[in-house]
Amino acid sequence: MANILILSAGTRNKVVQYFRKELAGRGKVYATDCSSLAPAIYEADEAILVPRITEPGYVEYILEICRKKRITGVLSLIDPELTLLAEHREEFLAAGSTPVISPAEAVAVCLDKYRMYEKLGELGIPTGRCFMEKEAFREAVRRGEMTYPVFVKPAKGSASLGISRVDGPGELEFYCGREPDMMIQEYMDGTEYGADVYVDMITGKTVSIFLKEKIRMRAGETDKSVSVKDERLFGLIRSFAETMGFRGIIDIDIFRVDGEYYISEVNPRFGGGYPHAWECGVNMPAMILRNLEGQPNEEAVGAYEEGICMMKYNEIMTRKL
Repeated sequence: MANILILSAGTRNKVVQYFRKELAGRGKVYATDCSSLAPAIYEADEAILVPRITEPGYVEYILEICRKKRITGVLSLIDPELTLLAEHREEFLAAGSTPVISPAEAVAVCLDKYRMYEKLGELGIPTGRCFMEKEAFREAVRRGEMTYPVFVKPAKGSASLGISRVDGPGELEFYCGREPDMMIQEYMDGTEYGADVYVDMITGKTVSIFLKEKIRMRAGETDKSVSVKDERLFGLIRSFAETMGFRGIIDIDIFRVDGEYYISEVNPRFGGGYPHAWECGVNMPAMILRNLEGQPNEEAVGAYEEGICMMKYNEIMTRKL
């Protein structure tokens, strides 16, 4: 029996549904949010309203839920909370709950886009060139090493918030001045892919990779995509994930330009496009539950059918306030 706690569920109804379906009465799914208007919490066996993650005592509040509800595994669906889970891992373990999260250092690198750029460079993995200083970027332009357009984004942002395409020096000044720590990133003009990856929490081996070519994006999430396979990309992702020491679910954004793969961003959580993987039979909730029961998962990289399209559409939920 396993009880799962999904933090900051928001609008990620499908993830909550998938865990309930996989548990099939062998345990309960609890979902939290700071808003009573977060629809995903009502898909759980029990919805729990909690303070904002920035409130003092938030971690202890969640730990108390873990103790009271006898939570086996706890995970979050938003970036700002991933650091809390990783840094307080031992406290959660002491409460009897295993955080489904990568080690704190790996999480910190993922949540700082410039640090990830530097790390990819250290590992010799192709990635778009990035700059934190405008003058360094301007000098690269003068030397002919960089050209417009470029992307400007918060180095520590999430959910594609604050990302803008910049086509010239005037726009660069405007967008870089909106807030501190804005990063300038090379514009990748190619085919975009997403990878849903599971690294076994017991063995540290990459046991599942699902690749999708992104056809359309909406609000920073994959809206339409098609399943694909590429052994070369599987190998790159496997090597990268294991070298970084990731554990659990990883979401990776990748570009292919002139036949070369470039890793762009990494999110150590369920990605917004994971429902595509689920519908193709890539059952990561089952992998998590198996690990929480102390059992390693068998490798099943690429165990899905190519050419399956995902098309998201809107649903509604109503509740009496």
